[in-house]
Amino acid sequence: MSKSTLVAVSPSPPPPPFDPTKPSTPISFPIKTLQDLKSRSYFDSYHFSFNRSSVPLRRNTGALPDRSRILVCHDMKGGYVDDKWVQGCGKNAGYAIWHWYLMDVFVYFAHSLVTLPPPCWTNTAHRHGVKVLGTFITEWDEGKAICREMLATKESAQMYAERLAELAAALGFDGWLINIENDIDRVRIPNLVVFVSHLTKVVHSSVPGGLVIWYDSVTIHGRLAWQNQLNANNKHFFDICDGLFANYSWQENYPKASAEVAGDRKYDVYMGIDVFGRGTYGGGQWTTNVALDVLKRDNVSAAIFAPGWVYESEQPPDFYTAQNKWWSLVEKSWGRVQTYPQVLPFYADFDLGLGSHISLGGQTLSDAPWYNISCQNLQPLLEFHEGSISDIMQVTVDGREASYNGGGNVCFRGKLKRNDHFTARLFKPQLHLSASPISISFSVKSDTRSELSLLLQFSSPSNETKSLFMAPNDSISRVGNMFLPCHLTSTQTKSDWTVHETNLVLDGYTLTEISAFCSTPDDLTEKANTLEYFALLGHISIKSQQKTKIFPLASSWVIEAHDVKIVPGGSGSKTLSCKLQWRLKYPKEDFAFTRYNVYAEDLKSSDYRPSKVMEEPRSEKVFLGTAHVNAYYVSELFAGSDVKGVRFVVQPCGEDGTWQELDASPNLLVEIERPSSKLCCCGLI
Repeated sequence: MSKSTLVAVSPSPPPPPFDPTKPSTPISFPIKTLQDLKSRSYFDSYHFSFNRSSVPLRRNTGALPDRSRILVCHDMKGGYVDDKWVQGCGKNAGYAIWHWYLMDVFVYFAHSLVTLPPPCWTNTAHRHGVKVLGTFITEWDEGKAICREMLATKESAQMYAERLAELAAALGFDGWLINIENDIDRVRIPNLVVFVSHLTKVVHSSVPGGLVIWYDSVTIHGRLAWQNQLNANNKHFFDICDGLFANYSWQENYPKASAEVAGDRKYDVYMGIDVFGRGTYGGGQWTTNVALDVLKRDNVSAAIFAPGWVYESEQPPDFYTAQNKWWSLVEKSWGRVQTYPQVLPFYADFDLGLGSHISLGGQTLSDAPWYNISCQNLQPLLEFHEGSISDIMQVTVDGREASYNGGGNVCFRGKLKRNDHFTARLFKPQLHLSASPISISFSVKSDTRSELSLLLQFSSPSNETKSLFMAPNDSISRVGNMFLPCHLTSTQTKSDWTVHETNLVLDGYTLTEISAFCSTPDDLTEKANTLEYFALLGHISIKSQQKTKIFPLASSWVIEAHDVKIVPGGSGSKTLSCKLQWRLKYPKEDFAFTRYNVYAEDLKSSDYRPSKVMEEPRSEKVFLGTAHVNAYYVSELFAGSDVKGVRFVVQPCGEDGTWQELDASPNLLVEIERPSSKLCCCGLI
């Protein structure tokens, strides 16, 4: 195997002026003018196909639950920061959220006219059952002029509403927050009502479970006057859409008064809380829970604005600790609002969507820092405890220690007394099981003094609680005697991960909790009573054995390269840019691919055989990145002077955590010496 001369170059921002119609590294961007919205120019952009969310909403495709809810409005530095890079970027210090089980709705907010959520947020929010809204905003004198044009006639109001609904349906997010922050000519108020009511109607008809929420700004009289509650001045807008986002300068009696005005729609009132604390009830920041307690007591919903305060203000001691501490305030005040898993397959590898490496089956694909929130997998419901490892066991989702899949793990680090144990909540599912056999597996990496097991709690058809103890030994005496039988098979990988697996039939049982169980081995020879503990949990998988699928053959795919650009460099080197696209020749509904890993390998003069492009490759495969749609843009891939062709390999990954072997994955040869605007898996065309 010869060393590869291919180098994946981290994407850099395109130089101004930005032309969205030209091939370039895909980014997310807003629509800034009414003309661009009206003309549908976004759909003609080179970036449109990359910006579609590929993850359907996990649940709640209908109405929101009939209870107090939490809406989170993300506002950070004007939007489109690190998250604008659809295929990710080469840094691991970007902002992320992993406490999705505490929210119902996520709004991506910025101050452009039409703020389209980057697909990374929609993908991960949907994976956790959270709806995602974009923002339509007009402000100041410019906003007043925009509204005059948009609301000139009933027909124009309806047309712009239809454009917004079309964008949500095409890009896969769930609706809109409407924020009109400028006066409206009174003569145009009837058309503003038409705009909001028609938008709600077409969003409901084109987006399953779609939402339109009105921000408390303009009154029914056309004045920009924040009411900080639901009252007669803004109720008409509330009545024709799905909810009101009340401004955050409310007083303690406003939530109860708003609930009385809303009647049986009191949960559709979202009282604002500015986490930065700008005039907000309770002061926001580390006392955000003061406002939440009032809202929960008065049976309305909450709209948390700018929780990125923790990140932007660099709260000590570090972002991860401060983030977990802040969201623990929300959980203590409000409680969990999401439950998962609820259906099979269930797979979690604890990827945060950023990290310092990427692994597959315990083998490192890349040791470079990265950020791509689309890759974030189902996150555990860890409980936050302040303290150091000297007095507690620390349990964290970690992107620095080794990973089994992706770039994350759950890390258990601290001190444990001999013959003692420590349990940590991971998930609180409501997973009803049938007569079909299931397979449960998990991966562990630990030192010799530390054992990590899983403890699964079930409810029987007669409401009796039983547990399944998945441990590397047969001892269950430390945790009780109400256990289901379990025979565990263990396999060790080359990278020192141990994969434990069992097969069961649990007809009629409901899985209600998944916990980690930390202990010390029974045969430990060390004499100390208190021992250092360290273990990593790499993944958990629960799937039906009857639904195990075989990946399609490489010949079942069509893979093409478009917009091929080869630029000569120094000493005979070149850089290659192109758009890869792929599809199954005969699509089947039973194949569900959550992502695709993309690789490249060079073919040098000595092993280049154009007529035998499917031969076993002789050079190293370079991991380029991950795609969440059936396309990937290769940007400025460096190839040395002796490279005559580049073979791209696209590796499908299943929703159950499985992946296709590289040698069996679809691949395409791009001949550097004979550039073409379009190539396919059969060679040049």
